[in-house]
Amino acid sequence: MQTGEDIRRLNEQIQQAAGFVEVLREELGKVVVGQQYMVDRLLIGLLSNGHVLLEGVPGLAKTLTIKSLAQAVAAKFSRIQFTPDLLPADVVGTMIYNQQSHEFVVRKGPVFANFILADEINRAPAKVQSALLEAMQERQVTIGDKTYQLDDPFLVLATQNPQEQEGTYPLPEAQVDRFMLKVVVGYPDKKDEQMIIRQQVQGIKGPSVNAVVRVHELLKGRELTKQVYMDEKIEQYIVDIVFATRFPDQYGLAKMKRFISFGGSPRASISLALAAKAHAFMQKRGFVIPDDVKAISKDVLRHRVGLTYEAEAENIASEQIVEDIIRTVQVP
Repeated sequence: MQTGEDIRRLNEQIQQAAGFVEVLREELGKVVVGQQYMVDRLLIGLLSNGHVLLEGVPGLAKTLTIKSLAQAVAAKFSRIQFTPDLLPADVVGTMIYNQQSHEFVVRKGPVFANFILADEINRAPAKVQSALLEAMQERQVTIGDKTYQLDDPFLVLATQNPQEQEGTYPLPEAQVDRFMLKVVVGYPDKKDEQMIIRQQVQGIKGPSVNAVVRVHELLKGRELTKQVYMDEKIEQYIVDIVFATRFPDQYGLAKMKRFISFGGSPRASISLALAAKAHAFMQKRGFVIPDDVKAISKDVLRHRVGLTYEAEAENIASEQIVEDIIRTVQVP
């Protein structure tokens, strides 16, 4: 049990250590205009060691943001463009025969990096998706008869296009659950879009992203994020929110029951707690408040609440259900 003095000391440590968050935001702001929400969610994924799925139409700087983040952190970056003809070996690697030494040697795939950009993940068939998702969950890859640990930090940032479904392989619900956050990327506002036009049509080469944060700073921030204090009442609040997705009628949401086919798993509760801690860290706080949980709940739960056919027929989105739950569940 942490005392008030422990929390005060942790607050001081976080005040000093969280400086790199603002540095990263500023550096990414050089090349990414009007997507602060997406940038913050990627940073939450970094701090809580969770993978992020970005969903949005093409042209919203998803790929640019992820690539810029890897450059800003001075980490190894790898991009995998998912296509229907991709094979699992193209992702994790394979054994190849060396004619000079007359033996099989391992050629590691692009998954051996700190930041993996899985571009248009829903364009590849299930075998390829499973190979990547296994690496995400186990943090290791088996090639031949040997198992190789993946680098730390290891973060998969995947993108998918929600509009064009022809020739795509939607991720199964059980596999989408491996992503800590699913972030829906929206359009920039008018002012930001005007700035984007100005930068692009002038033909002037834009500023480049510099490595402003070292991996050890990131790992230190991650350790401090784990130590952020979470009161028992906040834990209960998180449990109530997740249980409300499973048994809405027990929380005064009986009308929602016919729209929900399944609720969040225990992984949802874990992800909500970790993401809330990361959100508190980014606010330079050593303790979690209910607003941290509320701020991150949509991103954690939107892909973990299954919808019935009735919900789809009535155009009820999982986000609406999560919003109703947040409004209804009693705040500590």
